[in-house]
Amino acid sequence: MTDQHTENGTESLLVVIPTYNERDNLRPIVHRLHAAVPEAHVLVVDDGSPDGTGQLADELALADSRVKVSHRAGKGGLGAAYLSGFAWAMRRGYQIVVQMDADGSHPPETLPAMLAELADADLVIGSRYVAGGSVVNWPRHREWLSRGGNMYSRLALGVGIRDITAGYRVFRRDVLPELGLDEVSSQGYCFQIDMAWRAVRGGFRVREVPITFTERERGDSKMSGSIVREALWRVTRWGLASRLGFGEHDQPKNAVSA
Repeated sequence: MTDQHTENGTESLLVVIPTYNERDNLRPIVHRLHAAVPEAHVLVVDDGSPDGTGQLADELALADSRVKVSHRAGKGGLGAAYLSGFAWAMRRGYQIVVQMDADGSHPPETLPAMLAELADADLVIGSRYVAGGSVVNWPRHREWLSRGGNMYSRLALGVGIRDITAGYRVFRRDVLPELGLDEVSSQGYCFQIDMAWRAVRGGFRVREVPITFTERERGDSKMSGSIVREALWRVTRWGLASRLGFGEHDQPKNAVSA
């Protein structure tokens, strides 16, 4: 693994992990991450978890200088947590920003391969639905929902990303300011679509790396019907507006058409 430090000594690789009631999962995922990429810094963005996740994160940070913690007042949603983490990373000069779930579904062992793709990419997505990717322990209806949502989004938006709803991603730092982050209001499932489409429309290079996505063993999924409905409504609106030239989707400054 190549050194991820910049020439002036600034730490350049930050993994943003949002948490809400992930106490049982946090320590194992941080351990696996550092086994795979020892130089990675971790920012735990905790939304006031009542199960003590935030306190555990503080303990991990005290024991390991590579772990940082951002405490938010309450459950503000996945998208808002990631945006908060991205802003934190940019203020501190990190050059590579990774987003990863705490529940173990995103394998840290694949992160070196994803980082390697940055040689020819601006955004790298850990994909379940490209050759070599797979899903483990999902009920059939959940996989159908995911595959259907991805297919609908690809068709509605006219993009070639196979897993546009995937939450495991690596961004070059200079991409993030160009995506109009202050204008992003989508959450959860839709947040992932929104960010990927902004990157495509901004002219950035997007690559997908196959991963084995494993359903969480501990804790509860945050997926809900309202999250899916939000995604369908927003994607339909964005797709129609794009085709009709109405500019409905909030676009980053200086964006170019895909």
